[in-house]
Amino acid sequence: MGLAASGLASAQQRTPLLVYTALETDAMKLYKDTFEKANPDIEVKWVRDSTGIVTAKLLAEKANPQADVVAGLAASSLALLEQEGMLQAYEPKGFKELNPAYSDAARPPSWVGMDVWAATICFNRVEAKKLGLPKPESWADLAKPIYKGTITMPHPASSGTGYLDVSSWLQNMGDANGWKYMDALHQNVAQYVHSGSKPCKQAGAGEFPIGISFEFRAHQVKKSGAPVDLIFPKEGLGWDIEATSIMKTTKKMEQAKRFADWMASKEANTVTSNWWAVVAYPGVASRLEGIPDNFEKLLAKNDFQWAAKNRERILAEWSKRYEGKAEPK
Repeated sequence: MGLAASGLASAQQRTPLLVYTALETDAMKLYKDTFEKANPDIEVKWVRDSTGIVTAKLLAEKANPQADVVAGLAASSLALLEQEGMLQAYEPKGFKELNPAYSDAARPPSWVGMDVWAATICFNRVEAKKLGLPKPESWADLAKPIYKGTITMPHPASSGTGYLDVSSWLQNMGDANGWKYMDALHQNVAQYVHSGSKPCKQAGAGEFPIGISFEFRAHQVKKSGAPVDLIFPKEGLGWDIEATSIMKTTKKMEQAKRFADWMASKEANTVTSNWWAVVAYPGVASRLEGIPDNFEKLLAKNDFQWAAKNRERILAEWSKRYEGKAEPK
């Protein structure tokens, strides 16, 4: 058999693994290339959308699941799938090396964390100066009338970043005060957009002076040279975890477990540390410009089971109150 023929044979023998993800597109290629290099008999086939859309798709497919694995989806979404009995609990190789605070508490875990992402405000100093806007330091500041029409934030039904904001405000302010706060903030919001990255990109481009986003995108926008300051509100940051789970119904359990093993490895966590200040494998994270060293200490209290159980109720109430300012899809 000639070289060309043997190459063809090995290409045909690769097992396709369908992985649903909400990862940033910049990260997807690097995970796929690095994983496939270590596992040449498996081909990763991504299906990507924002967190809310992927979560809704998985729930809609519950009777006939398509995905083999879910990677880079919010822990609050995976906790919901786990409550629906859709995940295969599995402790990946090397799991004991990871920080247990960033994975499911059950043993074996239903989801294993990769990184933390958290609320960050992008503030365009140039545009703010033109409008005479002071620099906000807290969530409370953003509800002040001076910021009317100057803020964009992610829609919580579409975006995991939007949902972690809303969930955090309700958990940390209490239900009544949380909705009261969002009513006041709503007066100042120009638009609810369907991506967690977009508000910071808008702030960076000067379309709106203030965008509620998350630190990965904020760091990228700042690094690109946009005149943005990164603000970490002093009441604490809503946050979530990008994590990996195996679908209980996969017919490719062996390959799915190898993918989960790899996502928990030091190698995969090193890939993750290109973008994230807090990763699950201790000691591999690097300093990112604009992200404070005490970033983990700024995270607000967060109950993922609560966020999962109350998701439907919260999104219905949010939509009833604020959908009028949603960006057209």
